[in-house]
This record gives sequence, structure tokens and C-alpha cells, in this order.
Amino acid sequence: MSTQFDLILLAAQRAGTTNPLAEAHGVSHKCLVPIIGEPLIARTLASVTSHPGCRAVYILIEPDGEPAVREVAERFASEDRPVNFIASDSNIAGSVLRGCEQGDAPFVITTADNVLIKQDSIDGVMNAMAAGADAVAALASKDDVRSVHPAAQRFFYEFRDNGYANCNLYGIADRQALNAVEIFREGGQFMNHPKRLVNAFGLLNILLMRFGWVSIDDAFRRMSKRFGINIRRAPISDGTQAIDVDNDRTYRIVEAILENRVQDLKI
Repeated sequence: MSTQFDLILLAAQRAGTTNPLAEAHGVSHKCLVPIIGEPLIARTLASVTSHPGCRAVYILIEPDGEPAVREVAERFASEDRPVNFIASDSNIAGSVLRGCEQGDAPFVITTADNVLIKQDSIDGVMNAMAAGADAVAALASKDDVRSVHPAAQRFFYEFRDNGYANCNLYGIADRQALNAVEIFREGGQFMNHPKRLVNAFGLLNILLMRFGWVSIDDAFRRMSKRFGINIRRAPISDGTQAIDVDNDRTYRIVEAILENRVQDLKI
């Protein structure tokens, strides 16, 4: 498999709602909220587009939000790495599918507020696909996340071996693997909407996971069987990779992490 990828960047916000963090910072979209002098989406794009494998970017955003986001994002475009804008769908799955229809596999998928994303994490996703995975989800363990900050994540997916947090970083190897996108058909947010979890994974699988009767890798094998493709996790040892900007609490945590990174570079 080529080490190159197209990036699907999810930047839209929920229809009919005003994001509290965006409102507090006086911007239309959360992805435009400034953090240490740069909009969230600019920091995410800076990290991903500097990866040597990134060959194109597809940003999913509502049409009325595109002009402001375009003004920020186009500075990361080049002749060899175009930045494209696509009208987002009403749910995450639809948006991902729209992006994948325009781009070329393999795909790396993340969110515009994933400002702490590192190239090593992208490499982990790409390596898992190179090893045969059709779809990949990057996960960090509870221990690694809490070692960064005790309040970085409030909820974890608990398995027999440990608890895990989603890093909002995924890989899709080819168009056949787009079956995995159906996991997000109803919008994700599984911790707050158990019915969505059951619809996506099946009641038996949920019970096995809920009571910690399977390990994380057992769970992924069961997901693979349910969706008919090879779904694997990319283990991420850096707990910062599971911390994105969801609200004011995580904004402050991410801000402190970014400030520490800047100080480390000065040493």
C-alpha cells in the first residue's frame, strides 16, 4: 500500500445548534475558535499537511461556514496538496462518504478540533492498513490518557484488559471498507446514546463489552465479523492523542499541553 493518503477533515457543527465554545469566542464555528493565536482547524491542518504522505485535503463544512473556514485553510494548500471543500451531510457517516467519493483511497479521517494530532499517530493508522486492515480506529488506553491530565476524558470504553479512549483518528483502506462508516450513521456519541451503540454493534457484542467479558482486540474481531471487513485498532501510547477540544474544560487542557510543547521546543 502507498504511504500516501487523502485527508477527510470533519469541520461541520450540529445543525440548528450554536456551539457554546464558538459563541464564547465570538466565532461562527468551533473549528474557528482561536487557541494560542491560531484557529483550531489551522493547528490541525498544520500537523496533518506537514506529513509527507498527505496528498490532498477534503474539508466537510456547511456551505454557510465555508467562506470563513476557507480563509484559514487555504494557506495550507499547494499545487501538490490541494485543499478541497465539500458540503457536509446531516450526519458524520454521510459526510465521510461524501469526502471519500471525491478523494482517492487510502483515507485518513479526523476532526478539525483534533489539534494535538501527531504524525506518529497517523503513521500508526497507515501501518495498520499496510498490514492488512480495511478500517482502523486509533485508541489510547485509560492509563495513558489520565497520565496526561486526570480530567482529560470523563468516559472510557471499558474492556477486560483496560479502558480505552477514542483518538478521533481513523483509516479507510479502500472503498469496500466504507461499510465501517455505517458505525457513525446515527452520529456517534455512543456514550450518551446507548441505542446507537446497539444498532451499530449488536446487542450481544454490547453486552460482552459492557460487562468487560472481552478484550479490546476480541471486540474488534467481533466488529470485523459484523461488518464483513477487517477492522483493527491502532494502539496509541501518547495519551494526548485522545484529547480534542470539546468544551471549555478540554480547551483549557489542550491549551496547556500546546503551551508546554512550545516551551519544550525552546529548551
